[in-house]
Amino acid sequence: MSDTLKQRVRAKLLRQLNEDGAPDPEQEDTRQVSVEDDLERLDSVADDDPLIEEIAARYLVF
Repeated sequence: MSDTLKQRVRAKLLRQLNEDGAPDPEQEDTRQVSVEDDLERLDSVADDDPLIEEIAARYLVF
């Protein structure tokens, strides 16, 4: 059983946030905010939504 594209993208985004570590409260990390926003958007759509492919392309998930 293989993972769906949505599952692979979600795993990539979570891994990215984990690798970035805790955000600096003194500075806003716009990249980290973008990843968090994309994760929220991903979680709000169905498995066949075209947004998943858009996010996958942005983060190079195949």
